[in-house]
Amino acid sequence: MLSRVEHRNTVTLIGFCIEDSEMILVIENVSNGYLNDYLGNDNDMRILTWEKRLKICIDVAHALEHLHSEMEDQKMIIHRDICSYNIGLDENWRAKIGEFGNCVFLPPYQEDEAVYFLWRGRFYYIDPEYEKTDKLKRESDVYSFGIVLLEILCGRAADDPIDTKENARGLGPMARQSFYMGILEGMIDPILKEEIGENNFVQNKGPNKDSLHIFMKIAYQCVAETQDQRPTMKVIVKELEKALSFQVSQCSKTFTFLLHMENAC
Repeated sequence: MLSRVEHRNTVTLIGFCIEDSEMILVIENVSNGYLNDYLGNDNDMRILTWEKRLKICIDVAHALEHLHSEMEDQKMIIHRDICSYNIGLDENWRAKIGEFGNCVFLPPYQEDEAVYFLWRGRFYYIDPEYEKTDKLKRESDVYSFGIVLLEILCGRAADDPIDTKENARGLGPMARQSFYMGILEGMIDPILKEEIGENNFVQNKGPNKDSLHIFMKIAYQCVAETQDQRPTMKVIVKELEKALSFQVSQCSKTFTFLLHMENAC
């Protein structure tokens, strides 16, 4: 499967070897580990500025958009196991999706863009509608990706006890309820909140408020209860890139201001 997916944001299969009854895959090294390694670890999460987090999300979104589009001899691929455990980070902090063992092909020209499979994947990332009905669609990946967006926003894993003690499904339902009540900002990663503090204008790395708002809204839409309420990956890419543009614009304005102040002195 991995050999048939070629995209800059998917892990590359370098080769394989067979010895006796064992097959060994040789895949691209992701030198900065996996996203899940960072979640819940304050020191590691400080490395991931808001701009860097946005770029990671956009990379994954581009990969999913590619999988969900028609590709040569198959209509599309549903990954079925999108989670922070399967998102690698290379030496340049570019994100790459790995682990295609649970993916499903949809045959070319299939009119009904849904298939029926017993659910697979990690519980806290599973599309609730897929879990209940076994109906698998692209929107099932969208839900899982929405959970990843919330992990990146909140700085903790989907199965963190902070959330599971309140709701058995963890972070996703808790964040969705908080957004609906208008209090999702209270769940934002404290490290990001520190960056928004008084010295943010000088530090030039804290989240732009418009960027945060766009991000929170699209994450909320991704984790909608039903498949038909969720956006497509094309829409998600557009919104995330908009969030990044607000963030980059803020950084550019701050740099210009500091340069002006330096020249004035």
